[in-house]
Amino acid sequence: MVDQVVKAILDPGFLIAFLVGVAVFATFFTAMPALSGNQLKTRMKSVALERDELRAKQRARLASEADRRRKGLREEDSSGMRSIVERLDLKRALADEGTVAKLRMAGFRGQNPLTRFLFFRLVLPAVGLVLAIIYIFLLGGLAEQPVFVKLFVCILFAYAGFYAPVVYVSNRASKRKHSIQMAWPDALDLMLICVESGISIEAAFKRVAEEIGVQSVELAEELVLTNAELSFLQERRQAYENLANRTGLESVKSVSQALIQAERYGTPVGHALRVLSTESRDARMNAAEKKAAALPPKLTVPMILFFLPVLFAVILGPAGIQVSEQGIF
Repeated sequence: MVDQVVKAILDPGFLIAFLVGVAVFATFFTAMPALSGNQLKTRMKSVALERDELRAKQRARLASEADRRRKGLREEDSSGMRSIVERLDLKRALADEGTVAKLRMAGFRGQNPLTRFLFFRLVLPAVGLVLAIIYIFLLGGLAEQPVFVKLFVCILFAYAGFYAPVVYVSNRASKRKHSIQMAWPDALDLMLICVESGISIEAAFKRVAEEIGVQSVELAEELVLTNAELSFLQERRQAYENLANRTGLESVKSVSQALIQAERYGTPVGHALRVLSTESRDARMNAAEKKAAALPPKLTVPMILFFLPVLFAVILGPAGIQVSEQGIF
């Protein structure tokens, strides 16, 4: 049996067939990458499709936000807020240029946001006062306190209601400025690429707004608005100044001044954008380093209150147990 198997294996015909089969398998295995196509091309195509899908979603979101804001600017105030504000002349009493600028930094533009802001500053103190009176005098809150303290708490609630809209707008403006500040260096790099490739500044703003919307919707909105102002304003300088005023950032103001000088004197924009982009990135890195340097002092008190007692208990605990078992004390 074994001799027959060895004879069959050593048969020249079998060896030739085996070698031919191995050669065919090796040829097919070697040719599989070529038959499967270019993997890099396939991956790049999938990445491009995903990027187009994300861009389409971002465009749809920005378009819906723009339509909502335009409708908010066009619609009539049916709640009667405007009539109350105009009748009491709250704009002269409670609003100034700083209030309007703060609302713009927070993303609220037009007359309706200002009307709502003034209306809530009028109504919320009364609401806070009524709620405090109900809680203290009707529900029995602060029963052990004297009447003077109760009245002071009621006035404090009214005061908090008066400044609640200001705090809300300030927080909204701070978050918006932070989002724009984080995405601004990347936007400058994209703008530099567009400008050096020969694209006009309007097309560069539009293109950068489409690309940067994934990172910061607020910055994309400001760039789109600036592009629109460049189209219909008589002085292009005013559009750049409006961009700086709406954001309230020194880095954006520097870029606006560079663009104004380029428009006036014909100086190259590419070099200025490259320098300002580097400065913006350095400023962002310095801010991160500043936060990292401030971390040890902030951790000192929590470590003293929570970490050191546990550490002392772990280190001195066994010694205390042994001392108590020996009965020394």
